[in-house]
Amino acid sequence: MTITEQVAKNIIKKLLKGEDYRIEIVTLIDAQFLQFVVDFFKKVVDAKFKNQDITIDWYKKEFLNSELPTNDIAINSGLNKKTIHNMFNSSTREIVIDASDEHYDLLYQSIKSLVDTEHDLELTLTIKFKGVSVDLNVSESLIVINTLAVKRAAIRGGSWSTAGKRVEKPLMQTLCKLYGVSEINYSLKIKGEELEEDEFEREIDFYLVQGENQYKCEVKLMGIGNPESADAVIARDSKVFVADKLSDTNKKQLNSLNMEWVELRSDGGFKKFENVLDNLKISHTKLPSNFDEKLVNIFTEIFR
Repeated sequence: MTITEQVAKNIIKKLLKGEDYRIEIVTLIDAQFLQFVVDFFKKVVDAKFKNQDITIDWYKKEFLNSELPTNDIAINSGLNKKTIHNMFNSSTREIVIDASDEHYDLLYQSIKSLVDTEHDLELTLTIKFKGVSVDLNVSESLIVINTLAVKRAAIRGGSWSTAGKRVEKPLMQTLCKLYGVSEINYSLKIKGEELEEDEFEREIDFYLVQGENQYKCEVKLMGIGNPESADAVIARDSKVFVADKLSDTNKKQLNSLNMEWVELRSDGGFKKFENVLDNLKISHTKLPSNFDEKLVNIFTEIFR
């Protein structure tokens, strides 16, 4: 799953205004989940209608079909591929199918036991689509509800993880362009050298460059941080740390190591980035008074 460009832009705008950006991700999660629900219900109607006269478990036959994508099979069984990988140290197609089948059978038995125990429980889920109507009994309804819950959790986890990675580099590019930093003074990767074997490029956020000096920058869109969050930055030998929020402990730790930092949700917010540029002796201009208008052109350049 990817964060759309518009959501990324909205997050950056909120960060620059010192506002909480999380509503953007929550809105995205809601939209994606509701679309999944609608599409899933359409599939349920079709599957149940086609299997009206089949005595075997129609849900398992249709939704754990080995021909489906493994992501779908796992979700439909009440699992996700990440969980399966953690369980078996692998998520090959064969393992996903076997694990999904096993888990679904256990889930089915648990629901059957619950229904047998709760004699007074009555639940019928009726779904209508294009004139076709199907009724799901209590067991079938609970299986469908469980699948929706698992999918919601998967969308949520993926969205929060993707949001940070999708926004980090554009945020730093935006800050540099707002202050007129030349493109020769920043880089998205190390200039003129190969990465060491233990240094993965995907973990590198941004570099500010001054002559021969290449200062590693890191962005963490966390809330009030804990010491361990700053420890990760220090361990990677970062020089600049840009965060949504920083705790007093974070700030003291960063200051003691002479590391530059910017707390976006604080007095002055992103404008402290000018101090960072000054301290690193990187040429820049003053922040324009109409920087909101300048963002339009900056986003056109960055998200082209």
